[in-house]
Amino acid sequence: MLGMWLQFSGGGLASYGQLLLPIAFFGLLYFLMIKPNQDKQKKWQTMLGELKSGDKIVTSGGLKGTVLSVKDDAVVLRLPPDGLKVEVVKSSIASVTTADGA
Repeated sequence: MLGMWLQFSGGGLASYGQLLLPIAFFGLLYFLMIKPNQDKQKKWQTMLGELKSGDKIVTSGGLKGTVLSVKDDAVVLRLPPDGLKVEVVKSSIASVTTADGA
């Protein structure tokens, strides 16, 4: 009976060591993959929230145009060279190319 107790009592410290590895792995995963993706998403949401008339944008489909008006979930673009007006959803906007100083 005493032999069984000694077998199980020594395993307590070893189980903490086995638990430490998955926790460290999740921490590494969080700081290398999850956190940068969350920061990128926040930056993109801020960019969409600050859209205004006159901004030059590029959509994820490759359209380059100037914002004419901003709606709740869409923007109206003027596309060069013919001045074609197109309405696109905000989620398709990849980047704003207007310089901050302009």
